[in-house]
Amino acid sequence: MNQKHFNQTSAYRFKRFVRKAYSAFNSMHKVVSIGVVSGCILTFAHSTAVQAQSQADIQQHPESLEKELEEVMVTASRVEMPMAQTPKPVTVITKKQIELAPVRSLQELLIYIAGVDVIQRGGHGVQADIALRGGTADQTAVLLNGINLTNSQTGHYSFDIPINLSDIERIEIVTGPSTLIYGSGAFSGGINIITKKDIAEKIYARFGAGMHSLYEGEARGAVKAGITTNSLSFGYNTSDGYIANSDYDIYNAMWQTCLHLPKSSKIDFLLGYNNKRYGANTFYSPKFPNQYEKTDAYLGSLKAEFGTKLKIMPSLYWNRHHDQFDLTKNSAKGRNYHRNDMYGANLNLQYNWKYGITNLGGELRHEEILSSKMGKPMTEKHGAYYTNYDNRTNASLAFEHNIVINRISASAGVLMNHNTLQDGKYKFYPTVSMAYRPIESVKLTGSWSMANRMPTFTDLWYTQETHNGNSGLEPERSQSVEIGMQYRNALFSAYINGFLLWGRNMIDWVRVDVNEKWQSWNHTKLNKQGFDLGATLNLSQIDNFFGQHSVLSIDYSRIHQNRNDIDLESKYSLNYLRDKLTARLHHDIYKGISMDWGFRFQKRMGYYFTEKEKRDYPAFSTLDLKINYKYRDFDFNVAMNNLYDTHYYDIESIPQAGFWLMGGISYTLK
Repeated sequence: MNQKHFNQTSAYRFKRFVRKAYSAFNSMHKVVSIGVVSGCILTFAHSTAVQAQSQADIQQHPESLEKELEEVMVTASRVEMPMAQTPKPVTVITKKQIELAPVRSLQELLIYIAGVDVIQRGGHGVQADIALRGGTADQTAVLLNGINLTNSQTGHYSFDIPINLSDIERIEIVTGPSTLIYGSGAFSGGINIITKKDIAEKIYARFGAGMHSLYEGEARGAVKAGITTNSLSFGYNTSDGYIANSDYDIYNAMWQTCLHLPKSSKIDFLLGYNNKRYGANTFYSPKFPNQYEKTDAYLGSLKAEFGTKLKIMPSLYWNRHHDQFDLTKNSAKGRNYHRNDMYGANLNLQYNWKYGITNLGGELRHEEILSSKMGKPMTEKHGAYYTNYDNRTNASLAFEHNIVINRISASAGVLMNHNTLQDGKYKFYPTVSMAYRPIESVKLTGSWSMANRMPTFTDLWYTQETHNGNSGLEPERSQSVEIGMQYRNALFSAYINGFLLWGRNMIDWVRVDVNEKWQSWNHTKLNKQGFDLGATLNLSQIDNFFGQHSVLSIDYSRIHQNRNDIDLESKYSLNYLRDKLTARLHHDIYKGISMDWGFRFQKRMGYYFTEKEKRDYPAFSTLDLKINYKYRDFDFNVAMNNLYDTHYYDIESIPQAGFWLMGGISYTLK
């Protein structure tokens, strides 16, 4: 254990516990209290920076200098590991970041991660496609507490999740193919959202209002009863919209119960509901500006963990998504109805022994859709709307072994996958990752992996006035290599990662002429190369003038693609985000007042058609600001998005919001 003196206001900083898999503290399965005052608070974490303990918490409670100090555990492999030992880089967005960010939704929060492409169709989480490393939304696995919620109908709905920002403990992002970790849907990476499980905040309530008739509220309560911890949260957001037909109403509700059993065993139960009603101005075609959507999402999951040396981790889940889409609002012409169900069961066995950690896991996942448009025609109508049906079952078996020897950590494994769409074929997808720490502050990483993804039901079947599906689509597949380096000390941290990806049969929607329909298509070859880099400077270690929690973080990513197809207008794959630069600055002002700045610059490749001409996507930048004032249990804030009122498009001809002023107040009872 290393200790280091910083300044007079901080005693010690713990950089690292051990160099063996699962530290001594973790393997004892006991609470270990260490007398310590946290020194360096890296508020804005990227792949090399994670907050362990808040100095502000200690200052508010000086009587308690002995704090529980836990290693940050992340899931950059099939087993939880200390972040310092993970052989594959992982980005972590902490609870503190989420509280300070000038955003109103989970989707907007991801805007500040350089390797993440957030394509918004409406404001504040109405609908957004989230893509990683130049991929598409359909290639991104979305998980809630490790449960795969990736929507099999379309990636447009993968973030219809019943969760408020105040429910989130942290977010883990693994970029690049992650089939072994998250399953076959993680073609370009995965986003795992971890909810709060403790009762540190017994009551939380927030209310906000702003321009365009924006009103929002959240309420969350947590209580401990016997061997259970329980929480219940609600959220509501509404606005008239920033342009015509961009109004929305969003409701969230989530209940969680954790049953704590002897010997560190536990059972987690979760129920959630998400409801959206929104104007979809030009969402899927500029020819129809009055599009409209209504969605409902239901979620239930049951997870358990038994044992210590040998862990047995079963889980069951169900996710249902209803969608009504109007090509023209309140008109039956072009109206679609869809009901998408996903059922899954997982069983993971994890054995911790002297030669490392071995994991053997299996998943059985069934996906089905009832629709008025998609699937094979049924002989009898189901319910009031559904005339078509399709289904498929995905079975996978994964083996992985992790080992740490001195300064080297390594992980290797393979996923065997079978999908009923592949006519009885079994596919194997291996992954190898390694990390080496030549010195305490430097970490070198490298990995190689293979991945695949089945087409969505939309890719296969969606045919209407503007689109033609293709039931003969092939699954897309890839292999990739990645190398990286991270550096970290008390004052400064930095990272750089480079990657190569060779993609085959990549799925997209394309057309040759503006007057044609969009066609679902396999690109024969689509290769990608790129890098991302970033640095974080802890300003509070330079001078107290900046405040005790002041941090500057800058990140940049660049991607290039090669393909061998004819010149096509692409809706997704070829409209990749080539350049993205983000900068975050958090600094204190005076006695509880702080400011959080967020800057973004990006340039997208590809082009789109307006009614008059063909256009390239222009580069643009935006600047956001949030001012916070904390007084006892209350927090007052004012947020200003798009400060200099940039006129820009994330995709096609859907205009994004200009300057938007919002304010709010929250109350927390601990």
